[in-house]
Amino acid sequence: MTLNKTTRFPTPAIVNKTGVDLMHSPLYNKGTAYPLAERDRLNLRGLVPPRPMSMEDQAARIMIRYNMEVNDLRKNTLLNSLQDRNETLFYRLLIDNIKEMAPIIYTPTVGKTCLQFGQLYRRARGMYFSTQDRSHMASMVYNWPEDNVDVIVVTDGSRILGLGDLGVHGMAIPIGKLALYSAGGGIHPARCLPVMIDAGTNNPELLADPLYLGLQHRRTTGDEFYSLIDEFMHAVRNRWPNVLVQFEDFETSNALPLLHKYRDTHLCFNDDIQGTGAVALAGVMSALRVQGKTPERNLGDQRIICVGAGSAGLGVISGIIMGMRQVGISEEKARRCFWLVDKYGLIGRTREHLSDAQIPFARAEDRDFPDKMPLIDLIRKVQPTILLGLSGVGGIFSQDVVKEMAKYADRPIIFPMSNPDTRSECTAQEAFEWTEGRAIVATGSPFPPHTMNGKTLYPCQGNNMFIFPGVGLGALLAKTRIITDSMFFAAATTLASLLTPEELAEGKVYPDISNIRVVSREIAVAVIKSAFKEKLATIDPPPDLRQFVEEAMYEPKYVPLIKAVKK
Repeated sequence: MTLNKTTRFPTPAIVNKTGVDLMHSPLYNKGTAYPLAERDRLNLRGLVPPRPMSMEDQAARIMIRYNMEVNDLRKNTLLNSLQDRNETLFYRLLIDNIKEMAPIIYTPTVGKTCLQFGQLYRRARGMYFSTQDRSHMASMVYNWPEDNVDVIVVTDGSRILGLGDLGVHGMAIPIGKLALYSAGGGIHPARCLPVMIDAGTNNPELLADPLYLGLQHRRTTGDEFYSLIDEFMHAVRNRWPNVLVQFEDFETSNALPLLHKYRDTHLCFNDDIQGTGAVALAGVMSALRVQGKTPERNLGDQRIICVGAGSAGLGVISGIIMGMRQVGISEEKARRCFWLVDKYGLIGRTREHLSDAQIPFARAEDRDFPDKMPLIDLIRKVQPTILLGLSGVGGIFSQDVVKEMAKYADRPIIFPMSNPDTRSECTAQEAFEWTEGRAIVATGSPFPPHTMNGKTLYPCQGNNMFIFPGVGLGALLAKTRIITDSMFFAAATTLASLLTPEELAEGKVYPDISNIRVVSREIAVAVIKSAFKEKLATIDPPPDLRQFVEEAMYEPKYVPLIKAVKK
């Protein structure tokens, strides 16, 4: 059966709620937009103002209030409140204003939301599984009212953005990511489930906070932690056999083992590792085109310093190496293109306590590259063409560092990709100013264009939103069993191909975020093609693949409601 708008969410919708109960159901609530006939048959007459409003009028009213708010956190709260009462209107507003509102719903504002999650908490959204729920998860999943769930975004709150361990207050991350899945990737919100695994927290402030919403014990570790995740994974797959699980913001020591454990047996991926890697690879490929080069010929010629040796940094390196291998470069040669730096400096092979994931990128030491070599000395020695920042350390790309980098390339590629913006290795303006406007810049958080000498310079946000909605949509529509590196490579190359010649001439390395629905559609098409090529798709090839994807994407609009008949 073709997966399309009709099968994914019936039109008209049959509802088993009426009156006030219906008005309190955000998936079906229309606010002031119920037509008169529905007010009669659904027991709403007299419960809402008498004049039926159009969705356009409702959106205009919300935008007046939105534009009156004095800061981004208050705008976030306003939009979340709308989502809690009327999801259709929320997504209509978000899609129509995606460029402005994506930074409000997700990075960088979501970081502030996580930090104040306990104070801002209004009503439950999603599910929480904790160490108190052992042996109960298989039954707990049936507390969720939806029989069809396509996507779960799950975190344990242990490494939220660049903010560290925020425990259950990191729940704003799955909620925000799934809003982007629906707005950008067209997954119906009824089929999205945000999940928090409360394994404790090592944050001393939260452990002492009487208003903290999670369990106040130190983090569960080792086999006990992995058995907790294993019970969760089996529980959700038992109820929803085809569900896609996206791991989000797990600390590095757990992120990679979890990915390796489940990636070949479950439909899952880790966005911090694979999504960030794919979006960075796309940015590098586009940057090479800005320089007048071709990725296929020049990707393996790069000298790349990556500052940040956690899951995001290792994910980016792995993503770029994946791209190099796809264009015929050996694994060994690809690894020699990288120098990995942590807070102590260059990572050499004599460094103690390296993780299994870090060891392959540790440099063989000699007099030129000693362990813990300072960043600026490393730049002088390597003369890099690309400088990547995934450290979560704000300002680590100092003026001296950036100016030294700029000595060795006409168009240096500088990607300070940590977020939120307070954790960015440098700002876009600093990167432009310190390179006399020559840098090609992509950042983790959004920064405005910068004008120098009468010329407008455009930084681009390396937003994972460009990748994960399309990958998820494509995998779900192809009904693929697993998600492979080849699918992420297809997503990255597709993203890089969507820039216009005019955008490349302006130094941009990503398309405009306002085109996210088109980007997600094209990436989904590429992922489905990859799934067929790898013989992982379990559907018959549709006659028109692009139309097949487009018809499956959720479009927020009010549908007629019909009262369920009691048997």
